Amino acid sequence: MRTGYVLGALACGFLLLGASSARADGGVPVKYRPTVKKALEWLVSAQNKRDGHWEAQGGQYPVTMTALGGMALLCEGSTVRAGKYAKNIRLARDWLISRAQPSGQIGNPNIPGEAGRYMYGHGFGLLFLSSVYGEEQDQDKRRKLEEILVRAAKFTHDAQTNRGGWGYVSARDGGGFDEGSVTITQVQSLRAARNAGIKVPPEAIKNALKYLNDSTGADGGVMYSLAQGGGGGRPALTAAAISCGFSAGEYNSPLVQKWFKFCEVHIPLLRGNRFGHDEYTHYYYAQALYCLGDDGYAKMFPTSKEADRLSWKKYREGTFEFLKSSQNGEGYWSGSHVGPVFATAVYLTILQLDNAVLPIYQR
Repeated sequence: MRTGYVLGALACGFLLLGASSARADGGVPVKYRPTVKKALEWLVSAQNKRDGHWEAQGGQYPVTMTALGGMALLCEGSTVRAGKYAKNIRLARDWLISRAQPSGQIGNPNIPGEAGRYMYGHGFGLLFLSSVYGEEQDQDKRRKLEEILVRAAKFTHDAQTNRGGWGYVSARDGGGFDEGSVTITQVQSLRAARNAGIKVPPEAIKNALKYLNDSTGADGGVMYSLAQGGGGGRPALTAAAISCGFSAGEYNSPLVQKWFKFCEVHIPLLRGNRFGHDEYTHYYYAQALYCLGDDGYAKMFPTSKEADRLSWKKYREGTFEFLKSSQNGEGYWSGSHVGPVFATAVYLTILQLDNAVLPIYQR
């Protein structure tokens, strides 16, 4: 991969996709707004009323769930200052701020539910706090938040392995082990921090993109772990890699083309027949297809047949209808091994991409 191209192509990437890929009316399609409203109301009801955090089944992953829950509310258009869910966002923000360690880590690896996988929580925590930073007007809180984000970005960089990836814990604590899903989380969080104006070492993202390149097999799929080696491509990781490539300006490279071709074959639309890690897979695949828009595929593969082309419109029609029909009467989605908070936050993010209010998810 030519890293100079990767880091320098952002502007021309927007020219590639073009304004025609955006929705003319904007926002969630009217047909699915009741689905979104019901899910948002359930998610707020599941938030801890005392301290503002969310958690998965059995009290697991509170940092990750709080960050993802907060991101789902931000996607609605509310901020820390205004909107229907401003208070809930502030509660989530304050809870995550209270979990920021002097080391820069967001979370606490010594408590149940975080030990052994703390880089997930840290990455999603950095993503959420970076996304609320720009709207913070209280000067004292803004300074404190900026200090947390600077330390958190440094913690992420320091936790990176010499191959450019990340593992469930830092490189030091994990003996240099790295794997794709945590790597994707860190790349997206660092991009969000940089979008917010936080200084991020450019080599961190550059080396991470090289890691994803090195992890890509001949079939175009991203393997589970470069440290571990071997194994076939994973659809979820490959979809997530596309999102990272797009956010880095890699809109039309041979690598992204290979990833897309792999995903076309290996990722089915959301339907009644569930498959492993499908919430996670579609969390990133939806972002990739939203960024692709309705004419990006034709520009990426100009000789392709129109009927075979991927597009956000085609994906949205099938996926949104399934989400509408499979939503629980109380507003959440079940079936995830992590629990309804995770599934609901992920599906709300997908359903609300057309709101285009967060830079990290925008075209």
